[in-house]
Amino acid sequence: MQLLHTPSSSTLPFHFSNSQPRGRHERPAWVSFRDTAWSSITPKAASVQASASAVSSQTAEIDVLKSLSQIIDPDFGTDIVSCGFVKDLNVNKALGEVSFRLELTTPACPVKDMFEQKANEVVTALPWVKRVSVTMSARPAKPVYAGNLPENLQTISNIIAVSSCKGGVGKSTVAVNLAYTLAGMGARVGIFDADVYGPSLPTMVSPENRLLEMNPEKRTIIPTEYLGIKLISFGFAGQGRAIMRGPMVSGVINQLLTTTEWGELDYLIIDMPPGTGDIQLTLCQVVPLTAAVIVTTPQKLAFIDVAKGVRMFSKLKVPCVAVVENMCHFDADGKRYYPFGRGSGSQVVEQFGIPHLFELPIRPTLSASGDSGVPEVVADPQGEVARTFQELGICVVQQCAKICQQVSTAVAYDRGMKAIRVKVPDSDEEFYLHPATVRRNDRSAKSVDEWTAEQKLQYADVPEDIEPEEIRPMGNYAVSITWADGFSQIAPYDQLQTMERLVDVPTLI
Repeated sequence: MQLLHTPSSSTLPFHFSNSQPRGRHERPAWVSFRDTAWSSITPKAASVQASASAVSSQTAEIDVLKSLSQIIDPDFGTDIVSCGFVKDLNVNKALGEVSFRLELTTPACPVKDMFEQKANEVVTALPWVKRVSVTMSARPAKPVYAGNLPENLQTISNIIAVSSCKGGVGKSTVAVNLAYTLAGMGARVGIFDADVYGPSLPTMVSPENRLLEMNPEKRTIIPTEYLGIKLISFGFAGQGRAIMRGPMVSGVINQLLTTTEWGELDYLIIDMPPGTGDIQLTLCQVVPLTAAVIVTTPQKLAFIDVAKGVRMFSKLKVPCVAVVENMCHFDADGKRYYPFGRGSGSQVVEQFGIPHLFELPIRPTLSASGDSGVPEVVADPQGEVARTFQELGICVVQQCAKICQQVSTAVAYDRGMKAIRVKVPDSDEEFYLHPATVRRNDRSAKSVDEWTAEQKLQYADVPEDIEPEEIRPMGNYAVSITWADGFSQIAPYDQLQTMERLVDVPTLI
């Protein structure tokens, strides 16, 4: 499909003044004739000059954008102009001045310095450019799928689950150090300790205020902070560790997560509790998790439990982007020792196709930092452990950007073709569906009787020319479609892939 786009012409605002000389005496006739003649010529000349200047300015803008299109985003594989990163472009060719802003997907973008440097270089290379001003910024924090989220979660761009499904493997250590690594990269970060039975966060960080506060007017929770990161844990609620049944715990977690004033966050790290029960399912259903990081240790027993967690995330369509194998090895006498064996982490990667594996050594300082209240990446930002977490942070940033890009463009309505285009995340397959076909395949209680499975929505009930008004993502597994008659439909990607497809879709020229 090829769409031709004709840029609209624009003119620059020029102002011309035709001032008259002032004097006490009447002007001679020849002066009056001269002014009259020039008054008829000057506007025409001015119009030509303005038009020429506008064309010159537009050409200069095209030159700048062509130069910037040489810069390719390594995550999306597309140039930064096509990605929509170039904002507020201002060109003054006469003075040789160019200014613009690069708005990235996250302030923690690991290649932002490279973008800034290359943008300066390619624009400065234009022969008429004398001065370039580049400003770096990031998009406002907002999830790709903000549809029916609780209000306090609507200003969080990415929600990352750190999970192991087994206790004692260092999951909280990874969650906390990952959070402070992302903050060090320039992101706004929060940590949610979801383990009500054994909260770890109060031990691992040292905020001045160790009790959560309530906002009596809004009836919301104000998080505590440590080194710029917002923190929520049941351990800060003044209750210690909980002794309660599962449904009550799910309610507590839901309240802590959804009524907290998180503000604008680029990343919210959720330290998941062990297991795959009610609490884990509640978290996965209440919030649209962007991705998960899996933590394991080298032992076979750890792998068995971790595999359950990976399968849970897979079923809920939450992509696992990295595996962290903790307590892998230690160095002594010039040799590297593996006291717990090898292979659990690589086994997870191979069996489930998770693309990235990170190994953490056995270090007394890493254990001590968890007890001292100062994360290791803060205590020793140049150490080996900090370097590993830096690599993990870069991986998480890049993978989240890819996931959000895929989800935001997965399903869209092409009004010119009158067809719904589907490109399922993590798949190269792209196909088109007729809107009426999608509507007729609705499986909600309004269309199908829940008890008898009898079809309530009949074929003739849906007009052939029906069109969707809005399509928005619902997590990583479905889209919400609002139709012109006001009906709202949830369409899972799995279901869209089974529908009758359009063939010989015309290409617009």
